[in-house]
Amino acid sequence: MCKGLASLPTCCLERAKELKARLGSVLQIPNWNLSCCKIGKNKPTLEECLRWKESFEKLLSSKYGLYAFTAFLMSEFSEENIAFYFACEEYKHIKCPAKLATKAKKIYDEFIGSEAPREINIDHETRDITKVNMLAPTHSCFDMAQHKIYMLMAKDCYPRFLRSPAYRDLVCQAKPSNKARNLPQQEKKA
Repeated sequence: MCKGLASLPTCCLERAKELKARLGSVLQIPNWNLSCCKIGKNKPTLEECLRWKESFEKLLSSKYGLYAFTAFLMSEFSEENIAFYFACEEYKHIKCPAKLATKAKKIYDEFIGSEAPREINIDHETRDITKVNMLAPTHSCFDMAQHKIYMLMAKDCYPRFLRSPAYRDLVCQAKPSNKARNLPQQEKKA
């Protein structure tokens, strides 16, 4: 006779709940598009959208760019990369040494550990070095893993984002800034 979910170990049930929650949020947004990139009534200008093509760093430093890129990563089921990157950035700014170990463990358990619910894709060597770094956490204990993820996003995800139909639509539908619109009028007066 089937005992149902009660017969499963607790860790399996917790993992299933995490997967359900993650997939539920992803399934609600099957494709990201221009509407995903609107924040309130504000939208990125054409100049801002075009600046994102200049470098990955410029994309990440833009509020709208980061939002659009995160939505794109969600559509590709790899949003854990950007979440890990910014968790590491936040970790580096912790002032209180007593909080370092707690936050380091939280990041490790969420993104790097063998049962991590949002496990990032890093090689075994990097994973092992990070695990050793966890014995005495410092502000730099995730640097190698963070760099690997940054490079993965910059060389793989970022070019796909720029080639995506949704990004191209965003650029086509973005309006020039007021400065750019007024520039031709000022040139005519001169």
